[in-house]
Amino acid sequence: MSSAKITPSVNAAHSVVEPSPRSKRIAATLVIVYAIITMIPLVWIFLTSIKSPPDSISYPPKILFTPSLEGYCNLFTTRTRQTPEYIASLPAPDGVCDAVTRQRNMVIAGASNFLPRFANSLIIAFGSTFLAVGLGTLAAYGFSRFKVPLADDLLFFILSTRMMPPIAVAIPIYLMYRQLGLSDTALGMMLLYTAVNVSLAVWLLKGFIDEIPREYEEAAMIDGYSRLQAFRKVVLPQATTGIAATAIFCLIFAWNEYAFASLLTSGSAQTAPPFIPTIIGEGGQDWPAVAAGTTIFLVPILVFTILLRKQLLRGITFGAVRK
Repeated sequence: MSSAKITPSVNAAHSVVEPSPRSKRIAATLVIVYAIITMIPLVWIFLTSIKSPPDSISYPPKILFTPSLEGYCNLFTTRTRQTPEYIASLPAPDGVCDAVTRQRNMVIAGASNFLPRFANSLIIAFGSTFLAVGLGTLAAYGFSRFKVPLADDLLFFILSTRMMPPIAVAIPIYLMYRQLGLSDTALGMMLLYTAVNVSLAVWLLKGFIDEIPREYEEAAMIDGYSRLQAFRKVVLPQATTGIAATAIFCLIFAWNEYAFASLLTSGSAQTAPPFIPTIIGEGGQDWPAVAAGTTIFLVPILVFTILLRKQLLRGITFGAVRK
């Protein structure tokens, strides 16, 4: 009798209440509304990139307009103004940008610096992310599997490096880089972003590696694997979700970083974030070109996140492996 009375209460304790259709509709509506709100700035930036300069600064803002590639043409080229007589004496336009530029009584003088700056962003951001995640994985594994003296203090010290705003250490880093010859170099920016990101990588990856059972490595070493082989063939495959999630967060910081890039680069190693706001047209800021640069700048990080979206979601919600 007693067991019969206890059984329903145990089953009830472990039962899962199915959400009602009304709750599902409310949740779906909230998600859709939130997604629409967050997409509005991105859609507006893209629409501005295909407006003409007069349409981009019109008030009230124009929703219906004639699309133009002038912003993208201005982003990738430099132009000089010429007289209408000189424009009329030229041969037929060679491409869309040439035709669009001549409509403004201008001719293309050469390529702009956007592509080199964009390439710098790719090299520095992805390079520093690779280094930060690689070093962070090794450090996180050491903290997770070995008895490190003062481990808690060391972990707090590593985390404390992210508590200070970048501008607080910008001047000392600038002076140090100038003495070391690392100012305005891709290597210097890569090392700096790695140093900033490695603390985040250690903390995130330690949590993932802690969830991987030690028994897997012990079984591998009993079978003859060395510690390094067990780490490479057992731990790393199971920590893939955590590594992917950490890589995305590190890449986002390195990709969007502005303060250090503005202070430490001005020429050959300058990245896209400090370059895009300096795009100037004849009458001031060339907003279609700025919006075009922003739109193109969003593409790599968007593609990278989409490719790793499954690992990111699984890594954030569940970690690597549950015992």
